[in-house]
Amino acid sequence: MKSAKLEARRVLTLALCGAAWLALPNGAARAQAPAPATFSPPGEAAMPTGPFGDAVKLGENIFRNTPKYAPQFTGNTLSCDNCHLDGGRLANSSPMWAAYVAYPAYRSKNKKVNTFGERLQGCFRFSENGKAPPLDSAVMVALESYSFWLATNAPTGAKMAGRGYPELPKPAQPPSYQRGQVVYAQNCSLCHGADGAGTAAHGAVVFPAVWGKNSYNWGAGMSTINNAADFIQANMPLGMAGTLSAQQAWDVAAYIDSQDRPQDPRFTGSVAETRAKFHDNPLSLYGTTVNGHVLGATAQ
Repeated sequence: MKSAKLEARRVLTLALCGAAWLALPNGAARAQAPAPATFSPPGEAAMPTGPFGDAVKLGENIFRNTPKYAPQFTGNTLSCDNCHLDGGRLANSSPMWAAYVAYPAYRSKNKKVNTFGERLQGCFRFSENGKAPPLDSAVMVALESYSFWLATNAPTGAKMAGRGYPELPKPAQPPSYQRGQVVYAQNCSLCHGADGAGTAAHGAVVFPAVWGKNSYNWGAGMSTINNAADFIQANMPLGMAGTLSAQQAWDVAAYIDSQDRPQDPRFTGSVAETRAKFHDNPLSLYGTTVNGHVLGATAQ
């Protein structure tokens, strides 16, 4: 019965997503969709055959359902596809075809030049709240093969349109937990749950957890308000990208990132020390006090 209700919710949500484009509340003008990227990845019909094609297909499967196809390296219920939409194809949703050709590159996060494989390892460690697959593992080879294939004919080292998430301007007002709570209730809770735990149907995750034990940990990029706001405004609510204002995106990102989640794997044993070392950023709420609670002190 519970699964049937969740499936009905999913169907209703998708229907509402489509209908919302036709008429927004309060007479608001429909937001313009992001400009299309100049690059298009190959279609499914062009997927190669043979051993390399098998690796590409495995990579796609891992990408779309990471807990199922790479359970030994995941610590939550998220999949790569939750942050890189449409199987890593969608422009302005950090598509893999743009990421693949951008590495090796220096990253300030770990203060070293990273290969693409090392970048993927970080995703497992932080966003998946798991552990990094070895670079020569079947999982890593498959994900790199899939990303390489998506980037077929993409220019190496070029700054490609649609890469990452479009950067939002600073908000007119400081991000607000209270306003964000309202935005979340009105626009996000139907899919992600009032408790942020996401929804599932027939044993499969339909909409991912955005906080709590099954979400990304405190070391993930999404735990920083600006990163979450950029993603949300460009891609959420699902099917209604661009309908939230920049201020609403900042506010709901602050609300989501004011909730507890799994501990940063770089935790030193002290929240204050970990914040000083890895979260010395006004847009990270780790180690700050929200509603009388120190975030990270009781990380899940």
